[in-house]
Amino acid sequence: MAASLQSVTVLGSTGSIGVSTLDVLQRHPQRYRVFALAANKRVDLIIPQIEACRPRYAVMNDAAAAQQLHDELRQRGISSTEVLAGAEQVAAVAAHAEVDSVMAAIVGAAGLISTMAAVHAGKKVMLANKESLVMAGDLLMQAVAGSGAVLLPVDSEHNAIFQCMPRDYQRGLAATGVNKILLTGSGGPFRQLPLEQLSSVTPAQACAHPNWDMGKKISVDSATMMNKGLEYVEACWLFDANPDQVDIVVHPQSVIHSMVEYRDGSVLAQLGNPDMRTPIAHCLAYPERIDSGVASLDIIRTATLDFEAPDYQRFPCLRLADQAIRTGGMAMAVLNAANEVAVAAFLEQQIRFTDIAVVIEQVLAAAPSIEPVSLLLVQEADQQARELTRRAIRDLP
Repeated sequence: MAASLQSVTVLGSTGSIGVSTLDVLQRHPQRYRVFALAANKRVDLIIPQIEACRPRYAVMNDAAAAQQLHDELRQRGISSTEVLAGAEQVAAVAAHAEVDSVMAAIVGAAGLISTMAAVHAGKKVMLANKESLVMAGDLLMQAVAGSGAVLLPVDSEHNAIFQCMPRDYQRGLAATGVNKILLTGSGGPFRQLPLEQLSSVTPAQACAHPNWDMGKKISVDSATMMNKGLEYVEACWLFDANPDQVDIVVHPQSVIHSMVEYRDGSVLAQLGNPDMRTPIAHCLAYPERIDSGVASLDIIRTATLDFEAPDYQRFPCLRLADQAIRTGGMAMAVLNAANEVAVAAFLEQQIRFTDIAVVIEQVLAAAPSIEPVSLLLVQEADQQARELTRRAIRDLP
């Protein structure tokens, strides 16, 4: 029985996606075992996960946190889990020969190297780290093709698109009868807030998403709709679509997770309650289906589904994402880096909510016009953009 278990590494185990992944895994102990957990520095959150799953490895990106974890596990009498430290070890447990599947859920640019390691090792990679594709989409998709890795999208929108696509969509959207991808987004907490009030919103308000329970960074991204902008870029890479084949649709209820429009007039939609365990379970068991723990959608009680076009004045980050993908080169890596630094500054109350887009636009204008032909070049552009963003923030009036 044990030999048939699927071995899973969870990168970013203490984040919201990681927690949901472990919830689904623990519902199916006859199918899955947790091989490794990786986190940044939240020792208090990873300890109960280790106690529940008893992975072979637990990796902390932060060395001091790794030492603390090692000491606390020994105090609790847990010696079966080996504690490792650093980004290289995170990549190592993603690429380990005994691992079948990797949940790539480290937030932001920090997840790029470990995601690439899993892909190069030919794993089934469940991608929740959209930034990897935004920063290095061409490199990542080339690596998938070259290694034989299976790349499955975890973001609810891209998972919905994947479920609605024909099985042979890799032949090209036009060749398989697909006319357009309709990428839905809730519009976040400020969809109807008067524009003049946006500059004074607080981090707490920006993190109060009406439908989803997410971490602070992605919650702010949802409030600015940069999250949808990044997903727009991600959709183009995942499904080999050009920007004109992807439309963003605001759908406040977050019940329809995305749609695919076909040439014959058919529009296929994937519906479900807003709970990330649904796409996680879909990726874990694909092409089979397993219980996720998510309640059935009560379509009668749902009753009303609304749709509207995105407001680019309210959400300038959408325009910036569109500009970045059409510019190409390093623009997408620069967009992501500037956004990460600007959002962090907003969460620390160093800048206003509306300054996020102002800063990103300024940095994006300075994006180097070189192609991202290697990870080293991507990382260099990322670091340069971060420094430019910090300067732009210091120079704000």
